[in-house]
Amino acid sequence: MPELPEVETVRAGLQTFIVGKVVSAVDADTVKSFPNAPSDVKQFLINASIVAVRRRAKVLLIDLDTNYSLMIHLKMTGQLVFVGAERFGAGHPNDSLVGQLPDRSTRVTLTFSDDSHLYFNDQRKFGWMKLLPTIEIPNVDFMKKVGPEPLSADFTVDQFTARFMRRAKTSIKAALLDQTVIAGVGNIYADESLWGAKIHPLQPVGSLTPDDFARLFTELRAVMNLAIEKGGSTDKNYINAEGKRGSYMDFARVFRREGLPCPRCGTTIIKFKAAGRGTHICPHCQQLV
Repeated sequence: MPELPEVETVRAGLQTFIVGKVVSAVDADTVKSFPNAPSDVKQFLINASIVAVRRRAKVLLIDLDTNYSLMIHLKMTGQLVFVGAERFGAGHPNDSLVGQLPDRSTRVTLTFSDDSHLYFNDQRKFGWMKLLPTIEIPNVDFMKKVGPEPLSADFTVDQFTARFMRRAKTSIKAALLDQTVIAGVGNIYADESLWGAKIHPLQPVGSLTPDDFARLFTELRAVMNLAIEKGGSTDKNYINAEGKRGSYMDFARVFRREGLPCPRCGTTIIKFKAAGRGTHICPHCQQLV
């Protein structure tokens, strides 16, 4: 599943290509992928103009001038492909990114008034595109539960620490992956930021010092900002908003580098399971205390 930097990269691409477009038609093949009342689609989506593209955690929000929004989750195999004077694909890297569309994986097609299209493709049908009143989006269960954005300008290290201390008895990696603690962090960037902060993934949250939290806060933000700059990770299931693989993994220090030397101390990086996920550490730099 894409992490925050990948979804932010997609958001930026959509913002460039589709803002100002007017939706002239919608075609959807399954209710699961497009669970919206036909009357709402007719009234609030058809002939609506796109005014902004936003992101909250790992969810994309396409705002319309009807005061409704399309809330999109790509899940594991979703992709968005814009086809117009220019073309870009974002998401799961199969042939739909470059092939003729719609195809058998296309779940939703938005046709714009200039005859350009936005295709929502999803092989496994786990993703969805929901039409909701914009004002109601903060009241969606997921939105009410999800934690703050780690890259928000007004998010402080003290707030960061306080949110994690609510999970004092759990491991720091499990807490990082918990979307109710903080938004958008997945396996790659959890491992990378913990390595940068010299913290073992199994370290109990309650045993971390203020200095530990300060280092982790700084490292997490640095890692995510670098990933956005590089267009996301090169994880096999994700491509950035220009249809190109992200380059962040070229700069990864620990993730998927098991058996290689730690770039900080030279100790061999190991992989084990923590918080139910494959986890990468330097056993010298990240000692469990």
